[in-house]
Amino acid sequence: MQLLAGLAIAAPLALGLLTTPSAPQGHQVFRFDDPAIVEASALVVDRGLFLTTNDSGDTGRVFAVDDAGHTVGVTHWSTDPTDTEALAPAGHGFVWVGDIGDNFGRRPSVEISRIPVGPGVRTVHPTTYHLTYPDGATDAETLLRDPTTGRLYIASKNVFGGVLYAVPEHLDPLRDNELRPIGRVLPVATDGSFFPDGRHVLIRNYSTAVVYAWPSLQPVGSFALPHEQQGEGIAVGPDGSVYVSSEGARSPVLRVTLPAEIRAAVQPVSAGPPAPSSSASGNPAASRSDPAAAEPATRDPWPWVAGGLLALVALLLLVRAVRPR
Repeated sequence: MQLLAGLAIAAPLALGLLTTPSAPQGHQVFRFDDPAIVEASALVVDRGLFLTTNDSGDTGRVFAVDDAGHTVGVTHWSTDPTDTEALAPAGHGFVWVGDIGDNFGRRPSVEISRIPVGPGVRTVHPTTYHLTYPDGATDAETLLRDPTTGRLYIASKNVFGGVLYAVPEHLDPLRDNELRPIGRVLPVATDGSFFPDGRHVLIRNYSTAVVYAWPSLQPVGSFALPHEQQGEGIAVGPDGSVYVSSEGARSPVLRVTLPAEIRAAVQPVSAGPPAPSSSASGNPAASRSDPAAAEPATRDPWPWVAGGLLALVALLLLVRAVRPR
């Protein structure tokens, strides 16, 4: 088990170091000053507040933090979640919460809920939607929401390359809702966010972030992230600013500057996106540009092959390191 754990860590780090040899420092916006925030595993920017949640081991709660690092609101939504790992904007002072972690690949289904967030302390009892994968239990930490359609997506956390799954357009709380694979993303994804106009999506792992064009999922570019204790949060603000966060007590939230070529590529082409359409219950709506409406595209296998080779190298190094001498 230790060997597998080492492989899971070494492979993504090797990928990040080979593709992006130097990391920017980032500009510190604040540090979480709430002693209850010790494993911040997601990040969303909503109406000037930074929203985060602890992952496994905590009760289900979302913290609303101001730009000085002070917690100004907490929403309690569950007493016993399995492994809360992700948040995604849900519009109008709401977020989607993803209880989607599955480190050992044993869960028959994972769960998402839409909850209110903002200043003040509240306890809510949201509707829970159960999601299943078509290819069996899968670990994931990334929940995304297309701002132009409201549709949700989940990126798996796989050493050999992640898969992006579309959440069904209409969610049913009374049955399992099957996810659909639509494309591939970087290995070991820990969080992600759409840009405000919905034309690009940003997904990170522990050391690297990749910007993809949407809905083609063609990579626009990648860049190294600042050194963090365990980076598991990334968010794009309404003005396009990119923020990252990490697990750990009093961990910082940093603003990072995109490389010039990526910054130019993600510039909005119009004054703003069309208003999202959603049902009264908050379920995602569909769009003609929705990639889930078409068959999954055939994509270049070389990123997965490269990931596998790097993972094999990491495994061989680990075996050599633990071999009795």
